[in-house]
Amino acid sequence: MTDFTQLGVKAIRDGVAGGDFTAREVAESFNAAVEGAAALNAFIVATPDHALAAADAADTARAEGKTLGKMAGVPIGMKDLFCTRGVQSAAASHILEGFKPQYESTVSQNLWDAGAGMLGKLNMDEFAMGSSNETSYFGNVTSPWRKSGSNTDTVPGGSSGGSSAAVAARLCAAATGTDTGGSIRQPAAFTGICGIKPTYGRCSRWGVVAFASSLDQAGPMARSVEDCAIMLEAMAGFDPKDSTSLDREVPEWSAHLSGDLTGKKIGIPREYSMDGMDAEILASWERGKEWLRDAGAEIVDISLPHTKYALPTYYIIAPAEASSNLARYDGVRYGLRDLPEGAGLQDMYAATRAEGFGDEVKRRILIGTYVLSAGFYDAYYNQAQKVRTLVSQDFANVWAECDAILAPTTPTAAFAPGAQSDNPLAMYLNDVFAVPASLAGLPAMSVPAMLNGDGLPLGLQLIGKPFDEQGVLNAGLAIQERAGFDHAPEKWW
Repeated sequence: MTDFTQLGVKAIRDGVAGGDFTAREVAESFNAAVEGAAALNAFIVATPDHALAAADAADTARAEGKTLGKMAGVPIGMKDLFCTRGVQSAAASHILEGFKPQYESTVSQNLWDAGAGMLGKLNMDEFAMGSSNETSYFGNVTSPWRKSGSNTDTVPGGSSGGSSAAVAARLCAAATGTDTGGSIRQPAAFTGICGIKPTYGRCSRWGVVAFASSLDQAGPMARSVEDCAIMLEAMAGFDPKDSTSLDREVPEWSAHLSGDLTGKKIGIPREYSMDGMDAEILASWERGKEWLRDAGAEIVDISLPHTKYALPTYYIIAPAEASSNLARYDGVRYGLRDLPEGAGLQDMYAATRAEGFGDEVKRRILIGTYVLSAGFYDAYYNQAQKVRTLVSQDFANVWAECDAILAPTTPTAAFAPGAQSDNPLAMYLNDVFAVPASLAGLPAMSVPAMLNGDGLPLGLQLIGKPFDEQGVLNAGLAIQERAGFDHAPEKWW
């Protein structure tokens, strides 16, 4: 009997279309897997009926000879940042607990139109603020990966930690994520899966709870490069409801995948090689260079001189935008309302926000409010925007020298819960390699490379030119084919 939970997006879609099995069989198998994995806390809300209804629709369409969508019969997980009609969409925050939108985000609607079914809403760092999935009001997500011979838990990365854990644990064939400063790529690297952040504007932000509007971008997370390409085709597209949406045709990325990089130049940014880097991260980077050479690419040295300013720049711009975006949660229109006896309007605001927001969200709101305040706006926020332009220009300059960039995804492998939660600066450093591409709005992908000495996954990051998701996916495929990464976590949950 086929274990459907071991199948990816393409295998499920093609199997359903070819009549090898029914979409309902697949949905039932994944629903059971979700139900049996409560120990991971990857899902905030399970929606088995949604998955079954989509499966039945796919089976009916096939029986009637209709053309099936790109994701027909594929059960996926939906990050809790996406609004889903009639299903709680809380951004893993107490302040939005119980909020059930009467509308569907554009990305999720695109996926349902393509035939996908929703297994549930995936846990995440609150309002997408975190690198370890330890800031959710609904509890930490636990990675399915553990060090070899150890019973100690590890974190799945963040903010899309529920997505990465669910895909790695075979609870869903794929999942949506969002990436503001690495929140698709970093958790993908920590859990041994693939994840791509497309060019800013490829996927609509309409119906996605906002963190930092000039940075947020949705993308797919799956176990292979090809599955990511298929899902991204279904997610992407112009949306007139989003003023930042790109009015460009969505290419057939999956149909043009090729691991042959003959004639391509891959840049290695010297600034990404930092003092005190983990030796195994460096080793994986060297392997990546050799794999790309074997695929026909020429490896060239490049410089991105403003890289060292990218992380502090990000942690000024992102909190500033968060401070503005999260001002709407005041207890008046929707979500939590805390109204102490005899309280006035200002008291209600203060009590609601104090109870509704977690510590990390409050920290970033305070930072953002500070850098936007009178007397500090020019000194911090305006300066950060100027540096952001310099970071973007660095990338624009190197495209004359290379077609894509190879770098580590993260500075370390996954760590134990609590190991960095008392040190926000150490936690922020997890994004050091991911943030520059986010500031520049470039497509970037993490693909699994190897296991370290502790048996934990390490990922490699590929960064491409604007709108060149194909180049990023092709380079990712070249690494995937040569790395032969077929490791899965040993089931303990």
